[in-house]
Amino acid sequence: MKVFLTGAAGFIGSSIAQGLVAAGHQVIGLVRKPEQIAELAGIGVQGVVGTLDDRELIIEQARAADAVINAASSDHRGAVEAIIEALAGSNKPYLHTSGSSIVGDASGGEGSEHIYHEGNLPQPTADKAARVAIDDLVLASASAGVRASVLCNTLIYGHGALPRDSVQLPRLLKQARKSGIVRHVGPGRNIWSNVHIDDVVALYLLALENSPPGTFYFVESGEAAFRDMTAAMAEALKLGPAQDWPLPEAIAEWGYEMASYGLGSNSRVRGERARALGWKPAGPSVLDWIADDMLKPPY
Repeated sequence: MKVFLTGAAGFIGSSIAQGLVAAGHQVIGLVRKPEQIAELAGIGVQGVVGTLDDRELIIEQARAADAVINAASSDHRGAVEAIIEALAGSNKPYLHTSGSSIVGDASGGEGSEHIYHEGNLPQPTADKAARVAIDDLVLASASAGVRASVLCNTLIYGHGALPRDSVQLPRLLKQARKSGIVRHVGPGRNIWSNVHIDDVVALYLLALENSPPGTFYFVESGEAAFRDMTAAMAEALKLGPAQDWPLPEAIAEWGYEMASYGLGSNSRVRGERARALGWKPAGPSVLDWIADDMLKPPY
């Protein structure tokens, strides 16, 4: 297939792009900076410069492709509307990337017993309502002749194709290196489902070929409490025990969104639909990855 991929120079996008090329697909990747064209060429991807605000460019590239994957912002409604307009009536695959903070509870590091399944999602918080509305828009495009699916990723770990680092755990690592202390938000009892980047790529490839239209997937292969992940990180870094960090101080370090949702909430989900599609995650657990792989060079 000829695949148009937004966010192609990002952590998720470049990893998907590399996987697509390895599987024999042609990838046209949207990037924001001219210098990223050469980076993409290094992994076999043809780059095109533009932003998610370039509506006509997105429509043009989407119509020229056999499939579209949005691995850029989960919150840019205009880009999603442009993709849906371009693909309407074509029955072409469209995979939209979301994130499981949509079920996050901003608990300040306290734990939760709530586990969410794909067919029974809670009403979103005010902070996440716009993202959920975009997910719903993508799913509804199935009725307009788009083979659309939403892949809702959990905490992703592992090393990416171009940017090496993902979003959440590298924040903790950077803060630990700066201060000499590994910290989690509040008591760190909050739990996130998680998945290795290689398994994420494997699911995107599988969904591209086989996902039924209008399908929502949670992308997860396990879960862990933040206090267990920070304990493993402290051990790997040979630092003292991980410490609690009051939410206001965490917000001052990482900002409201990252501290309250990315690192301070519970996001416990189950991805039955991916497994029913034939997905078999094979990556190491997050605790094993922290212990064995997190600090591999260039760290």
